[in-house]
Amino acid sequence: MHIPEIKIQDTQILSDNWYILNKVTFDFKKNDNSWITQKREVYDRGNGAAILLYNKEKKTVILTRQFRMPTYLNGNKTGLLIEVCAGLLDQDNPEQCIIRETEEETGYRLTTVSKVMETYMSPGAVTEILYLFTGEYNESMQVSEGGGLEEEQENIEVLEMTFDEAYAMIASGEIKDAKTIILLQHAKIQGLI
Repeated sequence: MHIPEIKIQDTQILSDNWYILNKVTFDFKKNDNSWITQKREVYDRGNGAAILLYNKEKKTVILTRQFRMPTYLNGNKTGLLIEVCAGLLDQDNPEQCIIRETEEETGYRLTTVSKVMETYMSPGAVTEILYLFTGEYNESMQVSEGGGLEEEQENIEVLEMTFDEAYAMIASGEIKDAKTIILLQHAKIQGLI
């Protein structure tokens, strides 16, 4: 395997309004040992975590629905997207993050989660690594209605549905979110439900 040589020449901040958008100029040594200079815009929003909540007995999952502006701008007429619970890592580790986010978004307080994998979701432009988890829930774990944090201007609808309904929404196009598709397919392949 050829490991490329990279020499970063310049990093210029284009925006730091919400997260950080950099323009990176770098030299890249090709397989034939010649060098080329490239420029790329790289969006750094930090790393995140996501979780599929499932209940084996009821054969259900918990998903969320919320407005996502980028999808609205790219053909999603309502801008609403059905997703697994997810959030950005603050100063905590991925497990702590997803346990916190699960309670904030869905109202369920988990104590344990199972890591599935780490993945780059859009490696051509975004630095984010997403840590994917699964976690079992039941009614006794519900401590609030969820919906997200007011100070983060979150407006999240919590959806409970059968696993079969959720899985069928991939084929119907009602679920288009990659992390959600990956976790639903993982649950299907592993026979979690």
